[in-house]
Amino acid sequence: MYLFAKRIFDILSSLVVIALFSWLFGLLILIITLTSKGGPFYEQIRVGKNGKEFKLLKFRSMRVNSDKEGQITIGADKRITPIGKFIRRSKLDELPQLFNILLGEMSVVGPRPEVPKYVELYSPEQLKVLDVKPGLTDLASLKYIKEQELLGKAEDPHKTYVEEIMPAKLALNLEYISKRGFWFDIKLIFQTIFGIFK
Repeated sequence: MYLFAKRIFDILSSLVVIALFSWLFGLLILIITLTSKGGPFYEQIRVGKNGKEFKLLKFRSMRVNSDKEGQITIGADKRITPIGKFIRRSKLDELPQLFNILLGEMSVVGPRPEVPKYVELYSPEQLKVLDVKPGLTDLASLKYIKEQELLGKAEDPHKTYVEEIMPAKLALNLEYISKRGFWFDIKLIFQTIFGIFK
């Protein structure tokens, strides 16, 4: 019953937000296109439920082909465009993932999907996060909402991410899976909204 209710909620909430903020989608598409070279959207391969890969959608916040220089964002990353700084800080770059949700690749609440490069480093226990659909937000997203700033202060950002941040986030992901329920999901959604504007 929970999974059925969750899917219905995912579809309805995504459709409502897309309808209400269609003007914002159009505005961001226009601004991104006019202020930097390249299209308004960015696609990245992520690992979803049961290890199935999918293309995660975002509004483009970096220069084209920036991911060739690394797949984590560090501090005041020079690859980020001027408008990209704003849409990343406000989390508006994540809005296109509502279409991933409609396609059934993601849920509103669930472990954030990771790139294959880092999933290959998961332990058997950590791989259990792939038993559920990935989401826009969860416990780890709330605790590490300023992850980019944390990595910017690290001497070796990649090492810090792999050895400290990623394991901590995965532990929180597993905690979410053990506690998940409809009202717990609603609580996390509101905490995320308040966290963005904090």
